Amino acid sequence: MLSIGDFSNICKVSTKTLRYYAEIGLILPEEINPENGYRYYSINQLQTMLLIKRLKAYNFSLEEIKTILQSEDLEEEKLYLSLINKKKEIEKQVKEFKNTLNQLNTDISNLKEGKSIMSYLKDIDINLVEVPKMNLLYIRKMVQETEFPEEYNNCFCKLLNKIQEYKLTIVNPPMVLFHSSEYSPFGLDTEFAIPIKEYFKGTRDFNPGLCIKTVVYGPYSDLSSVYAKQIQWAEKEGYECVSALFEVYVNDPTEVKNESELITEVYYPIKKKIQF
Repeated sequence: MLSIGDFSNICKVSTKTLRYYAEIGLILPEEINPENGYRYYSINQLQTMLLIKRLKAYNFSLEEIKTILQSEDLEEEKLYLSLINKKKEIEKQVKEFKNTLNQLNTDISNLKEGKSIMSYLKDIDINLVEVPKMNLLYIRKMVQETEFPEEYNNCFCKLLNKIQEYKLTIVNPPMVLFHSSEYSPFGLDTEFAIPIKEYFKGTRDFNPGLCIKTVVYGPYSDLSSVYAKQIQWAEKEGYECVSALFEVYVNDPTEVKNESELITEVYYPIKKKIQF
């Protein structure tokens, strides 16, 4: 048996941390002396403690680690699946950090050249276009900001499955319409849609008409800047928004190697303001 001090030194974990782990039921001492309260750990528990440290290094929460340790059936299989899921999560975070780093380097370069950090707004193109009427197969729902990546995947999968099941004809790329005038605690009123040829249950007419159009080459995180520029231009030129803003996803994000290859068309439906 090892005293808590010896166990702490071997595992490089403080005694305070070991007591906390025992308090939450993560790893309990093998024995506690009833007379003096001294805690003792077995040699076999060293492996458990090393596993806990390894999983913590992979950014597993203590609750996740506890669930893994308490799994009685298919322990290795559960651990394998947990590691695979954590790997995907970390890969996503790494990708996001790389994108942030690229943006940071661009901003630093602009500042070195004497440009404003917001100078990229000048490069956003504004075009006036007439967008023809289309028939949308759609799913409309309230979506929280954190749920968007999952909802994009789920809703478009459902729409594409229906299109395949009923042999419908896609005529334009997938799109998302934002009906909310402002953010609410219930999320954003969002419509996921695919334009199709056939009129079918679950479709509707959409006739946006005159729109400001901007084509964006790069990550979806850049789109908010486009909205700001479009709204600014519309206000300056005497236009007002008449219906939902919408984005058209020209290429599939799962088929590009880098976010810089993404192509998105951003539309802002407008009309001239009435002058009194």
